[in-house]
Amino acid sequence: MTILTGLSGNEMYCLQQKGFDAGNLVVGNSVFALGFIGSIGSSLTTLVGGEVTAVTQVIHDGRQQSYKRMMEEAKVNGGGGVTGVSSELLFHGSNVEFLSIGSTLHKIGGDSQSELKQPFSTSADGQELYCQMDCGFHPIQFVFGNVAYSIGIGGGIMGLLRSLRRGEVKEYSEMFHTTRHLALERIVSEARSVGANAVLGIQTSISPLGAMQEMLMIGTASHHPLLPANCSETPITSDLTNEEMWNVIKMGYCPVKLVLGVSIFSVGIVGGISALFKGFVRGEISELTTLIYEARENALKKIADDVANCGADDVVGIKTYVYDLGGGIIELMAIGTAIKKLEDVKPASPTLLAQAIIKDKDTFFKLSNLSVGLSLNQPPRRLPHSLWRIAITVIIFIVYIWARYH
Repeated sequence: MTILTGLSGNEMYCLQQKGFDAGNLVVGNSVFALGFIGSIGSSLTTLVGGEVTAVTQVIHDGRQQSYKRMMEEAKVNGGGGVTGVSSELLFHGSNVEFLSIGSTLHKIGGDSQSELKQPFSTSADGQELYCQMDCGFHPIQFVFGNVAYSIGIGGGIMGLLRSLRRGEVKEYSEMFHTTRHLALERIVSEARSVGANAVLGIQTSISPLGAMQEMLMIGTASHHPLLPANCSETPITSDLTNEEMWNVIKMGYCPVKLVLGVSIFSVGIVGGISALFKGFVRGEISELTTLIYEARENALKKIADDVANCGADDVVGIKTYVYDLGGGIIELMAIGTAIKKLEDVKPASPTLLAQAIIKDKDTFFKLSNLSVGLSLNQPPRRLPHSLWRIAITVIIFIVYIWARYH
């Protein structure tokens, strides 16, 4: 029978070294309507800000439904595992489609009946899965944690008042810090429920959902027989790529915990006006320079506080992301992985396969009618962002002066 797989040649080579052959591509989907009740619940929740539980639950249920259907298709195909599992949202008008896609694997010389009973699933592609297995981690299940959240009308008012002066907007910082950690707590909870002591290759994404946003973490719940016993209750978490993890373990370290810190800062009304006028001339905008520097330092401090509680030796792979929330308010999020010396966990191979680190290249390019495609996908013309900022700054300044002298 002809096999239709999403695996590349490099992935197939790596997986064959671990005793797996490629199987068919498998798909699962589910189309949901958010519903009138969910919409009402969302509207009420956004008054105070934070997690919008009704939307979180709908999205969670939709993702789970599409994942289960994909795994059912994998069982029909006699797969021993599914690799490269994705969890996507596609909007069709007022409805949303949840889509899960992966590629089945077959154990070379394995018993197809035993494969049908409990196939594993993983978010790792073939190359990443090779790195995990070579480090002694056995994949169990694709897991995810999500949270839909909103700033909220109440939080927006408090944040607006706070944003009149320069510094951290604590209402926003606390809310964003909490929601970011909710997604991490939920992916760990899923991993624990399937008997895993590690969640590897965690990928984080933030997507808009109308007036809200969803933070999603996906990863692979895995088990390693040589990890400390307490990892069964508190699985280790890592957002290192699996190739990076292989190198870290080769050096005698092991991931301990994904750590993140969030800081929301405001440039303040005076600083905003000053930065606005400086924007018309050449040179450094010192207000924004110091603001982003302080926000970054604050986020890193929160990571340091988080690490102090897990006994790690170092934090590696730290990446920082800056988001403009509008009105002179910025979010700075820092994410990294805490590691610790653990000599018992070692890779099986002396060196990492070249095929495990070669990045696949796209071979399909649509060059014809490129300009037409771009124009069709461009949003309608709007007032330039700089003019919006000027208008908002002027309005805030007028409100500030009126409140001060009346």
